[in-house]
Amino acid sequence: MPKTLLGFIWRVSGMNQVWLTLVSVMLFMIGTVSLEFQRRIVNDAFRGGVYKPILILAVIYFATTLVEGLLKLGLNLYRNWVGEAAVRWLRYAVFAAADPSPENPQADAAEGVQLSIVLDEADPVGGFVGECISEPVLQAGVLVSVAGYLVYLQPLMALVIALVFIPQMGFVPLMQAAINRRMQTRIYVLREISAAIVKAGTATTKDGLQQPRIQKIFVMNMGIYVLKFSMNFLMNFMTQTGTAAILALGGYFVVTGKTEVGTVVAFLSGLSKMNDPWGDLVSWYRDLQATGVKYALVRDAAEIGAIQRNAEESAGAIG
Repeated sequence: MPKTLLGFIWRVSGMNQVWLTLVSVMLFMIGTVSLEFQRRIVNDAFRGGVYKPILILAVIYFATTLVEGLLKLGLNLYRNWVGEAAVRWLRYAVFAAADPSPENPQADAAEGVQLSIVLDEADPVGGFVGECISEPVLQAGVLVSVAGYLVYLQPLMALVIALVFIPQMGFVPLMQAAINRRMQTRIYVLREISAAIVKAGTATTKDGLQQPRIQKIFVMNMGIYVLKFSMNFLMNFMTQTGTAAILALGGYFVVTGKTEVGTVVAFLSGLSKMNDPWGDLVSWYRDLQATGVKYALVRDAAEIGAIQRNAEESAGAIG
């Protein structure tokens, strides 16, 4: 197996990543265009102009969102196909590297690790392959393009948007690092449970350690939940604060004639349009960190199994 997660991703899905990236670029470009259509429709309506241009803009906006939705559908299906293919490859690799000899004194532990990998650990590692490159390209592209458009409309109000997301760049990595430590401990304990079950041939083992292990998993999971949902709360709080600031500042600008109502609407829609990709980008960062930990554990387990198998084959050949 490749030494790094990136090497594994390229080996199992190299050219597919290129195509996924191209579709992602098309998506974020179309998404930014739809904001301009919204602004023009609102401004034309408030000016009391001719209705026909408004109707034409609305039809174009509808067609744009339809194309965007179809592209997202195709991207999601393509991503999941790539991910499932990577899961299949990973499971085949684990089986190929497994030590088949029941006479090996480490056979029970190896079988337990293999069981844990095939049933639980392969899915998140392989599933991440489908979105590893296309997801950050798409979401970062949306953030940059929408932010650039909002700066063009009203630089001072765009500063409010920046103040929503900059603090999150500080607390998100710190909280994610704490989640990763608990996740790694959880994986090790799950492997110990699987190995004990294989060794005993039943879920009830005689060493008396299964219940403490299960309790430890419970504690790790609850710690992950506390950190994860606390992070979500802080992110949502920052977004709502930004919405209130846009309404206050935008309302002042409209009353004093410094901007149009359509611009305020565009900023509210823009903040919503940036909040979703920002959340997806944070989720991608979480998955990247967690998958890196899981892949290293799977790779190490597969390498140990391959070394044991090769050693037995060599010993058999000498004998």
